[in-house]
Amino acid sequence: MLYSAHARDSYSIAKRGLSGRLILWMMCHQPEIPTLFAGNAMTYHKPSPAWIATVDLHEFDTAVLAASYEYPVLVDFRADWCSPCLVIAPVLERVIAEYDGAVRLAKLEVDAGDNMKLAGRFRVRGFPTIILFSQGEEQGRFSGAHPAPYIRTFIEQHLPAG
Repeated sequence: MLYSAHARDSYSIAKRGLSGRLILWMMCHQPEIPTLFAGNAMTYHKPSPAWIATVDLHEFDTAVLAASYEYPVLVDFRADWCSPCLVIAPVLERVIAEYDGAVRLAKLEVDAGDNMKLAGRFRVRGFPTIILFSQGEEQGRFSGAHPAPYIRTFIEQHLPAG
């Protein structure tokens, strides 16, 4: 939170007694997380691990489909107003962290910009919908909030052999 560039975060930092100059210095001197997705087309949430990223319509083909030729990419089609989306988000992050970069997670906020077009393209009918991509193709999907063991089993069942 100390490194966020959002105004509300700066306000909360200022309430804690940190000066504006210190806040500005922290915002300008924070280290960048290296881009590990294809095409450097990902926007990262700090301090998320490099294998968890946010994508949008314009980055999707490069950052998810092209990247899925190197490693499987799990895409979380989500909405901020969706309670099950909020429930499954930390579970997905924990499970993906267990794979230590062998499987990537891309979060797609369907209500942002033109992202709903991707929901239509992949026939997403409810949120959250989680789709696993490998070799540029959908390998499987599930909808709704599920526990970590379910997600691990889903990934293992749909990973390419080898």
